[in-house]
Amino acid sequence: MNNLQPVQPISVDNIKTKIYEFRGQKVMLDRDLAALYQVETKRLNEAVKRNILRFPADFMFQLNDSEFQNWKSQFATSNSIKMGARKKPYAFTELGIAMLSSVLSSEIAIQVNIQIMRAFVTIKKSLTSKEIVLKFENIDLRFQSLHEYLENILTTQNDINDDTAAQLELINQTLAELQAENTIRKEFAERKPVGFKIEK
Repeated sequence: MNNLQPVQPISVDNIKTKIYEFRGQKVMLDRDLAALYQVETKRLNEAVKRNILRFPADFMFQLNDSEFQNWKSQFATSNSIKMGARKKPYAFTELGIAMLSSVLSSEIAIQVNIQIMRAFVTIKKSLTSKEIVLKFENIDLRFQSLHEYLENILTTQNDINDDTAAQLELINQTLAELQAENTIRKEFAERKPVGFKIEK
């Protein structure tokens, strides 16, 4: 039986504004997590220190001076945040955040973590779609470049024999077909999925 008292839902968009990228990883800072868990940042960090073996470097790390100053200049816009952020915060990766609920022993932390995990999944799906589209766009540019190169050869070179010209024309046509197919795949990748996806 589930005895957890429901926590006020947190929108995915709200959580996403608290997810930053440091050292090539998506992370959340201790102060933001503490606010979501409804505990003091000091208490959160004390719980982590008591269970430090559960938080290796790929779970948690402390921002260095450069990262800290960069974060304050870009994201800590209000004076109250800047004045309150004197200590370099700890950054928790998705794995570290998942571990936090086990060391805080809080029903709120468990339920908030579920919502945070969903936000990370949403971000991953979004990034994956964008990466696929970008890949197709890069392929499209390569096709276009090759297509123009072959067109130039066919129109400017008069000393090639008929067989070579026919082979180049065939290659040119194949590139055009591949480019058209790539465009269709790119348009399909840009579409938002509809309905349920069944995992094999």
